[in-house]
Parts: sequence; C-alpha cells; structure tokens
Amino acid sequence: MYDLIVVGMGPSSVFLAYELINLKKYKNILLIDQGKRVEKRVCPIEKTKKCMNCKPYCNITCGFSGAGAFSDGKLNSYHLSNNLDGSIYLGGNDGYYFKKSMNNEQISDLLKYTDDIYLKFGADPKLHGLEHKDEILELQKKANKEGLTLVSYPIRHLGTEKAHILYGKIESYLEENGINMMFETEVKDLIVEQGKIKGVKIHKLGTDETSELLCDKVVLAVGRKGASWLSEMCKKYNIETKNGNVDIGIRYELPDKIMEKINEYMYEGKFIGRPFPYRDKVRTFCQNPSGFVTAEAYDNGLTLVNGHSYKDKKSTNTNLAILVSHHFTYPFDKPIEYGENVAENLNRLGGNAIMVQRLGDIYRGKRTWKEDLENNSVKPTLKAAVPGDLTYGLGYRTMTDILQFIKDIDKVVEGFADPDNLLYGPEIKFYSNEIVLNEDFETSIKGLYSIGDGGGLSTGLMMASCSGVKMARILNEKSK
Repeated sequence: MYDLIVVGMGPSSVFLAYELINLKKYKNILLIDQGKRVEKRVCPIEKTKKCMNCKPYCNITCGFSGAGAFSDGKLNSYHLSNNLDGSIYLGGNDGYYFKKSMNNEQISDLLKYTDDIYLKFGADPKLHGLEHKDEILELQKKANKEGLTLVSYPIRHLGTEKAHILYGKIESYLEENGINMMFETEVKDLIVEQGKIKGVKIHKLGTDETSELLCDKVVLAVGRKGASWLSEMCKKYNIETKNGNVDIGIRYELPDKIMEKINEYMYEGKFIGRPFPYRDKVRTFCQNPSGFVTAEAYDNGLTLVNGHSYKDKKSTNTNLAILVSHHFTYPFDKPIEYGENVAENLNRLGGNAIMVQRLGDIYRGKRTWKEDLENNSVKPTLKAAVPGDLTYGLGYRTMTDILQFIKDIDKVVEGFADPDNLLYGPEIKFYSNEIVLNEDFETSIKGLYSIGDGGGLSTGLMMASCSGVKMARILNEKSK
C-alpha cells in the first residue's frame, strides 16, 4: 500500500517527487515508467544512422526525465518577459489552471522557484535573450506588421547531453531521499471501484510478472508517449474529457546564417500566426540553433521527427517545428487517432522512416530525389531521412497552412522561404486528449490526478516541471 503512485517519470513527475520530499508529508511514494534509468538511456541512431524502432520502448521518449529533456533541454524563464506588453505567456493549458487559483505574482513565484531548482542541480546560469532587448523589440514590431506574434522569453539551454547529467543528479537525489522507482515496468490498467481510484495493475517488461499495487491517490504524468494509453483509460472508466487540439506539422531545417539574428538575440523565437485562407493557429516550436534533426519511436510502431541541440556538438543548421493546431468539433471525437493516421501514412510513404523534402520541390509540384539532396545547399542532419513527397500524406489544409506561414515569416526573417530549406515529416504532438480537471488537477475519478503533456496540460519542459511542483503543493494541502 503506497501513499502515492505516479505513472510516468517525465519532468512533471520528477518535480512532483522533489517537492514532496521538501514538504515532508508523503513517506511512501512510487514512480513507475516503461523506460530505463537516465544513465542507461542511449539512442542507437548515433551508430546506426537510422531509427531502429527499439522494442519494447524508445530510449528517447521513455525513462527517467521523459522525452522533453532528451530533445534539446531548453528552459523558458517565463517569469522574465521580453514581450511587447510585458505579459507572461504560458504554453499549454497549465496557465488556465494556474490562473484559476493563483494571481500573477504567485504564478511568477512558482516559475522562478522551479527555475531555481534547475540551477541547483547544475543548469547553465546563462540566460539567452537578456542582452538584445531593443533588437528583439524591433523584430516583434516587424512580425506584428505581418500579422505574426513573436513571443520571446529568456532561455536557459541545458543541451541534450548536459541534460543527462543534470537529471542524473536529480534521480540520485530522489533515491537518496526515499522515493521508490520502478523502471522497465508498464502500467497495464487502473484499479477503479465505485468512482474512486484504488491502485494500478503493472507488468514487468521482459517477464510474465504482473501484480496489483494499491493506493488511493494516483497521479497520471504519462507525457505525449502515453497519450494513446491515457485515452484508452478515459474511455474504459468514463473519465471526463473534451476534444483538445492535435498539432500536426513538420520539422524545418535551414542554415544558421538565415536564423542568425533570432539565434543570437533570443536563442529561440516562437512565431505564432493564423495564415490565409483557413486562419488555423500555426506556430514554431522547439528551435535548435546549430542542432540536429532526429527520429523518435512512439506507440503503434510510429516514427516521428524531432530536434536536438547540444552544448558541445554543433552543426551549421537550425531546425524547428512548424505545427498546425487542429481542433475537431462534433461529431468527430478522435483527434489522437487522426494524428496517428497521418503519421502512419507518412511512415508508409517513407518506408517506415522519416521523410524529407526540399521546399522548392513542393513549390514545383515534385517529389525530392536522392540526387536533389546531394546537390542541395542545405545538407540534412538526419542522414536516415528518406527523400520523398510529404504532400501525399500531410493533408491539403495542413500543408497550405505551413507553406503560407513560411512565406509570412520570410517577410520578417529573410531567407526563411529559401527553396533549399528542408521539411521533415511527420512531427505530431499527441496532447490532444484533454482531461477535464478541477482546480486541484483531479479528474472525475476521486483520487486520480493528471499533469503533464499526455493529459493535454503542458507543452514544454518548464511548464511540465511547474505543474509537478504545483501538484505536490495541492496534495500537501489536501493531506492536512
């Protein structure tokens, strides 16, 4: 019998456990994850040069510290604003729940508190985006004239390889302070009786070993990797949900020299727009200066594209996601399945690999061939990507949004629409199963809580971490 069980070991789970240690109320806490300890998480793509679709799970998306820390390790210091109106722009739905129970000063304090924890465990004290405020302001004004919003916050860059070290220190800290952790373990099911959570059913991977763990407080912190599983649990136990967004798009790669000002002034610029003719929300996300495009394996054999950015190893290209938000209305209620279908089609077209296409070839109405890439000025950093035609699988509306968005940004960042720039697909964010939560992050099942990306709450490393701290404080108050 545990005092608390947390499903998943991403940043929201890790920071939940950290804060509960400091609050000294919960004694017998268990974290469960499919993946390995952080020091054992190694992706073979460095040696094989292609995604191996590792079984039974992907080392990038599963394990201690989750998927976010292994992408690029950027921490948005949201409590310090570079925005035109001085506002605090919070990604995802965390801001909505934070604002229901906290004022702006309390939110800012929470953000700073979480940032300080990262500094305690070795995050780079350097903040990108503090030295060029006037230049950032001019870029934001230029973007506004083109109907775009350029969101900017100071950023700490951990670096993909340095994040391993930092999270390794946090992992050791949790263990030293009595946090129980089960690795390479699946949560197969929840135990629910009369509308109340009673525990979970687990399976030790690689064995026939299954068991039931009892607990009347369970936090689901499954991340994007577990969004599909979480959707199944919601249907099985009638957990109240609502249709959220599924973000579908591509990973865009272009020379550092084109992004030179954005990289220097901000490190990451978040462009948001509603391009003609559909006016869907389109945004850039997870910008990696001098970074590398990579592949990740998800549930149901899907391979998705992402980006990494290291402290020491550098390329000459910048990569970033361009994502289109799709919000479906009645009678369609399967946004995750829709995104999975897009990914499946593109994977098939690419021979179960990530597909890459030149922007200029899309404009010319042709697929990209191997020879086209060999003669292209922008060389792909994901060598395993297969040249092809993304328009076969991405969908007309989505592709139209992306192409117009690229043209709009080109008016602010000259060269952003250069025909030699590369599009990789698919990049899809599966946080579309938005669970209905009360102010305490509690679901319609008593004692069952949800935080992080998988339940449609967070969309980034810092906000996921903050939601973990907030969840710990809520549990602490409820135990009094």
